[in-house]
Amino acid sequence: MKMTINGGHCPGFDSGAVGATGLQEAVVVKDVMQRVAGYLRNIGSDVLEVQKNELYQITDASNRFGADLFVSIHCNAAVNRAAQGTETYCYSLGGPGEKLAGCIQRQIVNNLGTVDRGVKTDRFYVLKNTACPAALVELAFIGNPEDEKMLADQAKRDEFARAIARGITDYLL
Repeated sequence: MKMTINGGHCPGFDSGAVGATGLQEAVVVKDVMQRVAGYLRNIGSDVLEVQKNELYQITDASNRFGADLFVSIHCNAAVNRAAQGTETYCYSLGGPGEKLAGCIQRQIVNNLGTVDRGVKTDRFYVLKNTACPAALVELAFIGNPEDEKMLADQAKRDEFARAIARGITDYLL
């Protein structure tokens, strides 16, 4: 099984959202991406890790790789600093992308106890332009003090990574 794991945003080019302590989304998601990829490789998956500045570079790399599924990892942000929790996106409801998003969402919420903001649809470029089932997971809100503390914690990042990997394996069952 070929899988593309994308760390959203690109360290050094696009930090993504930044928390009050200076924690950068690009740094958090790179770490989680690498951990997810490692867990998936341990069970025999062929994994492409991609973290580029341009969205077309991400989807083109995944499509050239021939990925059977695609997961993009992000940290959420909102003007309202009270916003918190996990939400996972798919391009449309009723298909394999929704199933993949649901499996990942359930694993994160059930294992980390984050606020369940549900599975949602959006026409994000990476969801629209991948040639396989795709999901985009917003781990937690980097602008929320409690969520930011969790995202800064190495052990919690590992828990997020394990939950995403388990969500992917749930999807494959």
